[in-house]
Amino acid sequence: MAPTDPPNSSQLGRLNDGELEQLAVSWRAQALRGDRKAHGIAHALEVAHRQRLRASQVVQLPESETPSRPRWKFWAASKTPRTMT
Repeated sequence: MAPTDPPNSSQLGRLNDGELEQLAVSWRAQALRGDRKAHGIAHALEVAHRQRLRASQVVQLPESETPSRPRWKFWAASKTPRTMT
């Protein structure tokens, strides 16, 4: 896919992460050379790449084995009364 024509959504779906990153870099380079149209396309490709990375880095937390309960109750912190000195 040449950087002269922007990819459509079906083409983006077929690209792997490396190809999408490469395409975003080439469009960003074209935008830095002064092409105003390339700026928006580069931004959209970079956003799509970040979204894919976030989705692949999400880790499911394990289920809690014990029910959650307060770890400390400030009103029951000390059973012995304090003496004033």
